[in-house]
Amino acid sequence: MANDVQTAEIKKPREKMFSKKNLRVLREPLSDNNPITFQVLGICSALATTVQVNTALVMTLAVTFVLTLSNVFISLLRNKIPSKIRIIVELAVIATLVILVDQILKAYLFDISKQLSVFVGLIITNCIIMGRAEAFALQNKPWPSFLDGLGNAMGYGWILLVIATGREILGSGSFFGFQIIPQALYQAGYENMGLMVLSPGAFILLGLLVWVQRTITKTVHE
Repeated sequence: MANDVQTAEIKKPREKMFSKKNLRVLREPLSDNNPITFQVLGICSALATTVQVNTALVMTLAVTFVLTLSNVFISLLRNKIPSKIRIIVELAVIATLVILVDQILKAYLFDISKQLSVFVGLIITNCIIMGRAEAFALQNKPWPSFLDGLGNAMGYGWILLVIATGREILGSGSFFGFQIIPQALYQAGYENMGLMVLSPGAFILLGLLVWVQRTITKTVHE
């Protein structure tokens, strides 16, 4: 009997942590409420860091780290932050995490850090991160805030990776830096699409993703 009670007590928190509401918070940004294709946020990095898959992946991991932890920290501080200075506190938390990411990249992935250039620092002004801190983390507990940050980061990340995959394959004939289009195809007259290494190429792929996403989910802005 005592074991049954202990088992029930152990299971109860798990059910709360992964309730339907929390799972919806995690799942919705992947498609129905995607921060890029539906909310149209974070477009600059989707254009600037997706020439190659490796840079897009690192950018995704960086944003995931900053977005999830900033949501958690701001949620923990939500009852102690005066409303008049909440934006300053949010920026201070986000900037601290971005500086930490920037230093780690420079220490361990210096070449990619150089390729990403100023766009790592510009994570501070990413509308997705500020938006989730303001709209969700300030009103919710740490665990839902963590799931919200993780869901939005994954929603942001898979869009970046899809665009980067298309741009690198079509624009450079490679994937993760490895040549995948056979040399014989080039000898037969095939040429890489130079447009794909430029920002208009990213716009085209992003537009196609927006069209596909809204066709599948049947959602439009009114």
